[in-house]
Amino acid sequence: MKRLILILPMLAIAACGNTALLKPRASQAGVVATAVRPVARPEGLQAAPRPAKTARTVEDFDTTSAAERAAAAAAPVEAGGEKALGRTIASLGDPARPGFWLETPLVSRPGKGVVRFPATGGSAQVDLIPIDGPATAGSRLSLAAMRLIGAPLTGLPEVDVTLVE
Repeated sequence: MKRLILILPMLAIAACGNTALLKPRASQAGVVATAVRPVARPEGLQAAPRPAKTARTVEDFDTTSAAERAAAAAAPVEAGGEKALGRTIASLGDPARPGFWLETPLVSRPGKGVVRFPATGGSAQVDLIPIDGPATAGSRLSLAAMRLIGAPLTGLPEVDVTLVE
């Protein structure tokens, strides 16, 4: 009799097949895979070395040289002028991806630009990389660029983005 009492609830649950135990969690519901659009590297962009697999600190991940930092901090050479693209909220991009870049929906094609952080007055020349989304969506800024402009790595700083033509 005891075995029957234990087995009946298990059989009832198994027979339902559509129980709460078998449904996805609320955190998994509505999760949609998004495709990342491949973007060609802008002309003249040199590939900085990737961080070592053993990298653990900010200094380990930022593989840019002093000369590269100085070049990024210098005022851009204006070929055809600058065009203000707007202000965006920037989060830290992939720290294992070297260089000075900004992935942003403010541009529709790769190009060169300047990111300015009004809170510190810091600026950096960056490669602008388009991503899908409305212009009001956030952007992702490289570790090297965030350090150069003095932005907090764990924050969401507002930065001004300018296209250098």
